[in-house]
Amino acid sequence: MQEDYSKNYYVHTRSDINIFSEFEEVNLLSLKVFNYLEREDVKKLILQTHNLGASSHQIQKIVKDFMISIGFTSEKKGLFADYKVAGLRPDYFKKVGDSGILFEVERGKTNANNMDLLDIWKTHICKHAHHLFLMVPIIRQTASNPNGTKIFLGVNKRIATFFENEENHINVRSVSIFGY
Repeated sequence: MQEDYSKNYYVHTRSDINIFSEFEEVNLLSLKVFNYLEREDVKKLILQTHNLGASSHQIQKIVKDFMISIGFTSEKKGLFADYKVAGLRPDYFKKVGDSGILFEVERGKTNANNMDLLDIWKTHICKHAHHLFLMVPIIRQTASNPNGTKIFLGVNKRIATFFENEENHINVRSVSIFGY
């Protein structure tokens, strides 16, 4: 199931999402993040920061205090301790019920380096999370492409493939995508 709340916010869910007791809380948190990102002061700060040469860490700093205020932990360690890639860390993590949410902020390498797919893979292998919050640029300009690349729409199309047909379902139960 895919819900379109606006041009810069999508929620993709598995068709069997109703059997997971934590989804109501995950959905409420997703809406809180969306409402925070829609605040004029936050939009202005992101707009000032999201320019040629900016990094995802600069965008991440804008949301850090808010994410912590709603119970997320920054750079949570140990979530992947059982894997050969034990050093993986999400930008933010929050435990919800018997599951949790990984929150990732992307900027420059979202589509070109498949960072959106890396983030969904991290969520898929994480024993502590079945939900992903993914913050990506709506459009990313480069020196060679001043008109920009439509990152948000591309990410939505790619992520949708895991949710549109049951045969493509993975253990990620939902992905909320926030465009900035």
